[in-house]
Order: sequence, then C-alpha cells, then structure tokens
Amino acid sequence: MGTGASRNADGGSHSGGEEREDQEGGQLYVSLKMEKYKLKGELVPHVYGSVPLVGSWDSSKALPMERDSASMWELSFVVPPNHETLDFKFLLKPNYSNEPCVVEEGSNRLLTRGTLQGDARSALFRLDSGEVLEYRVFIKADRVSPFDLAASWRAYQENFQPSTVRGIPDVSINSVHQVGAELCSSASLELDLDHYLVPAPSTCANSGLVYAANMTENPRSLGRAGVFSNADSSGSVSYIGISADRPATIKEMEVIVPDPSNVYSGSGMVESKSLGTFSPLQKQDSHRGLFVDRGVGSPRLVKSASANTFNIDLKLDSETKNSMPAAAGAVAAAAVADQMLGPKEDRHLAIVLVGLPARGKTFTAAKLTRYLRWLGHETKHFNVGKYRRLKHGANQSADFFRADNPEGMEARNEVAALAMEDMISWMQEGGQVGIFDATNSHRRRRNMLMKMAEGNCKIIFLETICNDKDIIERNIRLKIQQSPDYAEQPDFEAGLQDFKTRLANYEKVYEPVEEGSYIKMIDMVSGHGGQIQVNNISGYLPGRIVFFLVNTHLTPRPILLTRHGESRDNVRGRIGGDNVLSDTGDIYAKKLANFVEKRLKSERAASIWTSTLQRTIITASPIAGFPKIQWRALDEINAGVCDGMTYEEIKKNMPEEYDSRKKDKLRYRYPRGESYLDVIQRLEPVIIELERQRAPVVVISHQAVLRALYAYFADRPLKEIPHIEMPLHTIIEIQMGVTGVQEKRYKLMD
Repeated sequence: MGTGASRNADGGSHSGGEEREDQEGGQLYVSLKMEKYKLKGELVPHVYGSVPLVGSWDSSKALPMERDSASMWELSFVVPPNHETLDFKFLLKPNYSNEPCVVEEGSNRLLTRGTLQGDARSALFRLDSGEVLEYRVFIKADRVSPFDLAASWRAYQENFQPSTVRGIPDVSINSVHQVGAELCSSASLELDLDHYLVPAPSTCANSGLVYAANMTENPRSLGRAGVFSNADSSGSVSYIGISADRPATIKEMEVIVPDPSNVYSGSGMVESKSLGTFSPLQKQDSHRGLFVDRGVGSPRLVKSASANTFNIDLKLDSETKNSMPAAAGAVAAAAVADQMLGPKEDRHLAIVLVGLPARGKTFTAAKLTRYLRWLGHETKHFNVGKYRRLKHGANQSADFFRADNPEGMEARNEVAALAMEDMISWMQEGGQVGIFDATNSHRRRRNMLMKMAEGNCKIIFLETICNDKDIIERNIRLKIQQSPDYAEQPDFEAGLQDFKTRLANYEKVYEPVEEGSYIKMIDMVSGHGGQIQVNNISGYLPGRIVFFLVNTHLTPRPILLTRHGESRDNVRGRIGGDNVLSDTGDIYAKKLANFVEKRLKSERAASIWTSTLQRTIITASPIAGFPKIQWRALDEINAGVCDGMTYEEIKKNMPEEYDSRKKDKLRYRYPRGESYLDVIQRLEPVIIELERQRAPVVVISHQAVLRALYAYFADRPLKEIPHIEMPLHTIIEIQMGVTGVQEKRYKLMD
C-alpha cells in the first residue's frame, strides 16, 4: 500500500490548514499493532472505521494489517490535519474464503489528536464456535515533519509500493494510483537506488570479517564472573559454569552393521532404491541395503542375519546433538561410511589453522564454517584470540607475543589448551567438525594439539601463506580498524606500529607445517591464481573441504538474489508449475532490468543466472548487455504429485502429507518430489561456482531455492531455511569481499 495521506481524495494538496498544522509541529503519524503468538487458521487482522480511515464502517473496505513478524501485525498511516479524530475497530477476515468477518467486541476505539480516549485494552474476537481470541494491541501516534512526509511520498511515487523513508512506513488512505502509469517501458523507469533500499532482517549476513572472530564459540571455561579458574598446582584447568548449548541428555540409537566378512565376500550388486545407485553388498533376502534414505534425515534400520553393533549419537529432537549431518543422500551416506569404516577419532575432524597474522585465517575459518554448516555438518569455529581477550584482556602490547617472554608464552599456550579442550568436549556431545583458529606458528604448539587430539579427533592443519605485500598491508590496516585488540587505541599509527612489532615477533619463530595431514593455501587470497598443497588427505569430508578451498578467494563482488516476477500461478496460489508472468510480474521484469543496468553499470563483467523454468527466463529477458546462463539446479523445489495444487487443495485431499510438511518442512519430501535438504544438495555446485566467480552475478530463481542460497551467505541454521522470508519483487544484494559478507535489500514494488 502506498501513502496518500498528504493528498485530498481528488489528488490535490491541502491548503492553508495543512500549512498551519505543519507550523504547529507536523502531521500525525499513527502506528497500530496487534500481537498473537498462535494465529487462528487464515484469519487476517484488519482495521475499519470512519472517514478518513476507510469510510462508512464498510468491512469490505477494511485495511489489511501487514505481517511484521511471526506474531505481529501492523498498519501505519498519516492522518490528514482536518481529520484528527479517528473512530475505528479491529476485525478478522478469512483470507481464502467468503466467510463473514469477526469484529472485535466492545466499544469503538477513539483516537483524538494522537491521544487514545478511554482505557487501553486487548482486542477480543468471539468466533461462531464460541471460542474467544485475544490479541494484544499497541497504538502509537507521533508528529512527523513535512520534510519526512515529502520524502516518503516521493519514494512511493517512484516505487508504486510501500516504502520506508527515515523510518516512516506508508499506507494509502482513500488513495488509488493509476495502474496504467506502471505499464511503461524500461527506459522510462528512471530511479534512484537509495529510494528502494529497505532494512535487512536482524538475522542478516555476517557484517564483517574481523568481527567474525568475536562471534565464534564462547569459551565454556569462562565463569559467570568472567574469569578462568585454575584448580590445582599442576596447572590443570577446572571449568566453571556450563555452556548454554550443552545438551541435558544425549540419546543413542543402535545401528546394525553387516559383518564385513559377509558384506564384501560376494560379487553380487544390490540396488539402493532411494538413491538409484548400486553398492557392493551381497544379494540376500535378509539384507536389501545398509540405509534407506527416507528424505526426513533419519536412516531406517535394516537388519542383517550376521551383524555387529555399535552406537552412533543421532539427533532425535531439537535439543540433542548429532554426529551425523542433517543433509540427506550423498552427504549423509559418505559420512556414515567414514564413521563405520574409519577409526573412532575419524568421526570427528579438527581443522587447525596455521599462519602468521593478517594472512586471512579468520576469514577462511568463518567461510569454511559457514559452508560445512550449510551442508548439514555440525561445525563450530573456536577462535583462540577470543579466549585470550576474555582471559587476559584485549590491550596486550606486542611484548606479550614475544617468544622470549615466558609469561606470555605460558598464557597463550594455556588459552590454546582451553580452546582445544572445549572443542573436544563439544565433539563428544555430537559435534562433527571443529575449526581451531589461531596462529599455531611453531611445531611445539602443534605437537601439543596433536597429543590432546589423540583418540578424540583427526587433525588436519590448514596453513595460509601470503607473499603479496599489498594484501598483507591491507589486512593489517583492517585489523587495526576492526579488531577488538585495538578498539581502545585512539592513535591509528601507534596501533599499526604495535601490530607490525607483534607480527615480527611471530615471524622470528615461525615454522611452516611439514608434519601430519595438512593443506597449504599459498597466495590463494589474491584471486589471481596461487596454489594448494595437500598431504595425507583422504575421506569424503576432507576432500570436499579441499575442493571448496580451491575455489575461494577475496575478490570483492556483489551477488544479487531475486525471485522471478509474479507468475499467474502465484496469483492463483498454485505451487510449482511452469507458468508465464502476470501483468505485475511483467512490470517487475522491466524494473529489474533498469535496476541491474544502473547497479552494475560500472562493472566490467557480470552474468545473469536463471533456472530453466520460463518465469525466471522471462523475468531476465529485458536485461541487456550481460550473458544469461540457465541452471537446472536453480529450478524450484520439485513438488512431485502436488505440483500445480494449492495448499488448501493439499490440505483437503492429502491431509497426511499436509500435516507431515507442517511438522518438518526441512526434511519433508513431496511424494515423487523433493525436500529442502534435497535442494541444498543440488545447489552445492551453484555455491561453489558463486564462490569461484570474480564478477557480479544476478541470480533469478524461486522461493525455496533462494531461501537455501541466502541461508548459506547469511549463515542461517538448516532448520530456519524453510521459514526465511523471501518476498517477491525484492532484490537481496550480497556483497562478498575481504570484510566478509554484507547485505542490502531493495524492494522495487509489491
């Protein structure tokens, strides 16, 4: 809805009355909110009442309230100065039926010049069944200046949609814009990008690289008073307090494993029905395969006539930990195989960073953590610098890091040991991959970590080496600007000199990795080649990590994510399909083309990626000057037998499927279709290619697919992916670069 508050019904401006009101402090901006955590079916809160709100108490003209969050609905508007007494009530309207409205009980609500008359009260609605619904009500009124109103109205005129300028949302009051005015050519859609900018969700992408070090795993060893406790003279450390994410109980499930002597003795091949592949298992009536992927993230038990048993911790509910990945199919199968066939410590993997300061270790650690979590592996980033700052403070000078400073060496080894113990404890509770982020610059420290890891986890050293002096200098300056170590240093040059002295102290004792299993990234951060050296690396997950690191770099570039324009199936509420755009969708395609042309006009190269479905191809068609690539991996989630149905039809004709999906949208697989976990797996090549690209990319795809892609960049948990808001006609710009991942959102129209 757009704002018409500053106009008369005929479109003219208010005269002297408005000017006098402006001089008295501006016009009245009113915000109405209703909150209820458990909404009833498809009942949508509305507001109706006297002029100028809607007029004549006609419920058919009631203004719908917009969903502000999962439990909050909101309607905001500006009151014309000659109608400052508002008489209104709330009502509930069915969204998808012609059933009568339900009006709130009690007297009318009266708002006079911003003051609510009478006592504040909740909104009570009595349904035909006799059930009473109660909503909390929040009413707020403020004066706003004509300058803010003018800016808001200008944004509405250019957007043809609700917008937020200087924090003022807009709604229409007896105002209807001409639809024909929108049916214009792309060339006439001149725009200012800032007018389309809208706030990103509070749980948006990580705002910066260096701060990622302070957003890592919190030390369990930290007491409530903020100190560590040394319990005895031997130097061992006792833990004070319990981690907030430590599970109260750990449930176990017995998994039957065929006797290896029987499994591999025959040459017969048994088909795994869920994956359509073959495994070298002996064909027996008693054994049809090891695990059958049911698409819900939990393996089905298959017994063998001759079997050994062992226990694997499985995530059986939201409060227990998990040693298997949540993702299905190949990822889970490979992890299960590694767990069963390898030694016990191979079930847990520690990636131990090695490298001098300002070489991109924390950036690499944060990126790798995000990637592995997205694939479904329980992964956490343990930053030793965070432990050091919490234990010894953030204002340590370069002398603290000298190799010939025994107190400093002891203190740094102590916090490294604490971080390693915390990581091992977390793994024993179900964690799978720990990223241990520190310099670990000499062999003595690495030997200590390997000794602690014996029998607990497998260590792979990840060494980052950079020989580009310009990149090192840039990273040092970013460190001074953003690291908590220099937050209280007002003199930039003094901080710069201190850090360079610290760096020189590390360089004196630095010993490159030559022991154990390791990956060396040499000049990879430059984005201009480089090399990766690998030693003694085997297994599915280490192989995926190497492949990911080969394709990662620091070259700044934007990635634009957007859904296709509104389709005809969107209008009808039908899922799936391969339909063309509605008239509104065609308008968005033109606006998107103009937006992309303006946003990327200074870029030397860019590409447009779409799915193979015509609604994305049509949306991309007005965009000129850039190559277009169609990805089948970007196709919408396959709804199987439900393709083309509405959710109401699924609920009516397939109630069990409807309920199953409602209970677990992440793992639910449509009959003969896909689950969100399936979508994540097929999107992995897209993620790898997005990481590899050095030029901007515009991805035009579908709701489920973009939820999964966005979750990767924003580091959102898997369980949240099906519920991420991904509105139509909105562009999400992901800026990837040396400072991490940043996000902007542009809303072009409703």
